[in-house]
Amino acid sequence: MRRDRPPRSPRHPVSPTGLPSSGHDADPGRRLLLRTGIGAFAAAALGVAHRAPRAAEASVDLPMVNGRRRLVAYPGKRPLIVLTSRPPQLETPFEVFDEGLLTPNDAFFVRYHHAGLPTSIDGDAHVIRIGGNAVAAPYELTVAELRTAFQPVEVVAVNQCSGNGRGLFEPRVTGGQLGNGAMGNARWVGARLKDVLARARPTAAARQVTFDGLDFALLGSGDFTKALDVAHAMDGEVLVAYQMNGAELPMLNGFPVRLVVPGYFGTYWIKHLSDIQVIDHVYDGFWMKTAYRIPDDDCACVEPGTAPRATRPIGRFNVRSFITSLRDGARLPAGQPVEVRGIAFDGGQGVREVAYSLDGGQSWRGATLGEDLGRYSFRGFRFGFTPQPGTHDLRVRAWNRSGQSQPATPTWQPAGYMRNVVESVKVVAS
Repeated sequence: MRRDRPPRSPRHPVSPTGLPSSGHDADPGRRLLLRTGIGAFAAAALGVAHRAPRAAEASVDLPMVNGRRRLVAYPGKRPLIVLTSRPPQLETPFEVFDEGLLTPNDAFFVRYHHAGLPTSIDGDAHVIRIGGNAVAAPYELTVAELRTAFQPVEVVAVNQCSGNGRGLFEPRVTGGQLGNGAMGNARWVGARLKDVLARARPTAAARQVTFDGLDFALLGSGDFTKALDVAHAMDGEVLVAYQMNGAELPMLNGFPVRLVVPGYFGTYWIKHLSDIQVIDHVYDGFWMKTAYRIPDDDCACVEPGTAPRATRPIGRFNVRSFITSLRDGARLPAGQPVEVRGIAFDGGQGVREVAYSLDGGQSWRGATLGEDLGRYSFRGFRFGFTPQPGTHDLRVRAWNRSGQSQPATPTWQPAGYMRNVVESVKVVAS
């Protein structure tokens, strides 16, 4: 069933590309542009993405079976790697991560579970309902009030899909066959969830908080509703965010407001946030009780081809690191110095160290860490070497401040989550 939408206000209509208009724009060209934007987004939501004729389409080959993907520019986005178009699942081309520590809004990955997407939202008038059976004072909050009535808080944090790298699992697993581009790092601004909840006066019975957005299911599985324990929701770090890298959220990344859960996988980062419920029990909806669960053991893994004895909801990131400045198979001039760049991150301890290997992991040296934008952010690193003629197997490995690191060989689980193996980039010098 289609979800109720908050009434539109004539004050600040917003196109689905996230571009505001005055609501009384007299320029017919401007009105046409906005109408075109709405139509383009609706078409994209239905799987008819804007693109050039098929003969001119760009594509990319990911390092997996059936890894050829189209590159398509959806509204508000540069060409991204299309996994599915209905619902939109768009992966960031990996070279973007070498542009800087912050992932540009127009290159940020997109992940929806349902094909029912809102095609027009009034940013200021959009309403978030805060209630539940464990609050004393339920209320409704507009985004305009969210911006003005609560202290704005900023955090630089990575959002990463649980299945980032799933297509690289061996044996293969079911689910979206993603490469390593289903992640991004942004500077988020919003209100503390803690402050938003406090106004509703949670009672002593409060146990969990659930979150829902405007996207809706056309077939089965119900609303994409997620839950956090009350202690986590009230820790002061979770944000109800309305700004991303100094601009409004892109439509495809949750305009006008989304949940930001630093250090946790993107399944909890609800887009187009419209409903928050404080409840006196553990939420048992499909997307918590059945989906997005990992083996309940230290490595969150099992032997390939087996099923876990017990599971738990997925939570924080594990440690990851990537070389970003070189592609696998790149050719380099022999005898000339090369600077290699990369990124590392974890679930919130912060990156302590990155080491690199030039010989496939037989020996390791320390890389130089770059700017620290906070413990939830990408951390850049670099190292240099002068390649001699031949093939070089470059690897990087990160440690966080708790001493956690990456396995030399990949772990496995049937859902294909949390891949964080030490990656190999082979280059040839001649």
